[in-house]
Amino acid sequence: MINRKEFLKAAGCAALAAVTGRWAAAAETASKAGRPQSAEEAARPRHERRPRASRQWGMAVDLRKCWKDEGCRDCIAACHQEHNVPDLGNPKEEVKWIWKEPFEHAFHGEGHDFEKAGLGDLPTPLLCNHCEKPACAKVCPTKATWRREEDGIVMMDWHRCIGCRYCIVACPYGSRSFNWRDPRPFIKKVRAEFPTRTRGVVEKCTFCEERLAQGKPPACVEACKAKALVFGDLSDEGSEVRKLLKSNFSLVRKPGLGTRPKVYYLAP
Repeated sequence: MINRKEFLKAAGCAALAAVTGRWAAAAETASKAGRPQSAEEAARPRHERRPRASRQWGMAVDLRKCWKDEGCRDCIAACHQEHNVPDLGNPKEEVKWIWKEPFEHAFHGEGHDFEKAGLGDLPTPLLCNHCEKPACAKVCPTKATWRREEDGIVMMDWHRCIGCRYCIVACPYGSRSFNWRDPRPFIKKVRAEFPTRTRGVVEKCTFCEERLAQGKPPACVEACKAKALVFGDLSDEGSEVRKLLKSNFSLVRKPGLGTRPKVYYLAP
């Protein structure tokens, strides 16, 4: 007959041995697959483990093509219709996934006294930059926003968002919007295929991850008649987006911040 103290000690050792064996087995499997795995990851259930990176999505915006029709808003209309983005009619409460700002605002500090006349006023399409090191994800207390390692998309989980707006403050690109009121009454035609949001949550562009899962391009890319938006796998040297970036000078917004944006602008 063993006493209570001896029983707990034996049970604890057995549990430790089981966990250690689980870590070792998972680590050995990962090693055979050629991918190092941390003890923390090895201890997770298989369905929760992070998949190995296979691609890195990115976009190139050809400003030369985009500016041929300065009044065009096809990409904005398509994106907002696709994702049930409301039109509240009030700039102070505006919800946006893609929008346009003058070039000098988008690339503040990039200009000089002898640049092409009128360049600074030209409307430049802006969206979430899907940064490699997103500041928004670092400050989110509920992990409602995170970067997917398998493809680089900075995601949103609107059910987890508590509306603290830390991510809005952290994002240096103004890419996030807050729903100050219930947005659903302000959606002209609700698409049942995509979830609507509620009051008190943040939203932003997700590179149309739901369309990518179906083998479709982002809605903005598909809608652009000028073919000014080019989307593809940045890790694939043969992709169209990589070829464009290799053969053209391009800009990213606020490179000095170290966020490493994945939306590139081909210089005019």
